[in-house]
Amino acid sequence: MNTEFAQIGGIDVEIVRKKIKNLHIGCYPPEGRVRVAAPDHLSADAIRLSVLTRMPWIKRKQAQFREQERQSPRCFVSGETHFLFGRPLRLEVLEWEKQVHRISRQRNDRLVVKVPRDSETRQLRRWMDEWLKAELRRQAEPRIDIWAGRMNVLPAKWGIRPMKTKWGSCNPDKRIIWLNAELAKKPERMLDYVIVHELAHLISPKHDDRFTAVLDREMPRWREIRRELNDLPLAAWENKYSHGQ
Repeated sequence: MNTEFAQIGGIDVEIVRKKIKNLHIGCYPPEGRVRVAAPDHLSADAIRLSVLTRMPWIKRKQAQFREQERQSPRCFVSGETHFLFGRPLRLEVLEWEKQVHRISRQRNDRLVVKVPRDSETRQLRRWMDEWLKAELRRQAEPRIDIWAGRMNVLPAKWGIRPMKTKWGSCNPDKRIIWLNAELAKKPERMLDYVIVHELAHLISPKHDDRFTAVLDREMPRWREIRRELNDLPLAAWENKYSHGQ
């Protein structure tokens, strides 16, 4: 794999050459970064022409990202609102003398975090990320089993990790599926959509008619749910990561 950069039509474009058959152009949040995955044999002129042909679409996507709402940065102090599967929770941070931390959801509207005295913000962020990841795994595991059974597919492995440009990914050859850790903050129906989307790639690796037919059959409202997911406020990136699908 070889990466190069070029300016095409007045915008910076990242070009990644791979052993693939077809060229793919992506435009990713939060700023509308343009990335091209191109076959090794394709000429620079051919890549340039493809990008210029798609320029109206690229400009529209970049404008959408600029207008999209952003969450304010999280400081992990009492009174902040944090989200768990789309539900707003009021954060309450309590210091205690123990050298361990505890995170618990109380009632339907509070998230209580007990931390050692003088804990730093970066520690709270890490503990919260770990807790959210565990909550996402708890929700995702039975859903993957149910959807895989319905769709008659069997992933060899699945996991959760921060992802820069996608809500999920699938390696059809190795039958490995990854979910974006940020899905812990989104409604469950959106988690279901991403799971079905990635499992469908075990039936058809490409976004072709066969792939679309699987989504239409298993989740008739998938286009609406995808639009809702991509219209939600983006995270405050704070040297973390961005995502898109």
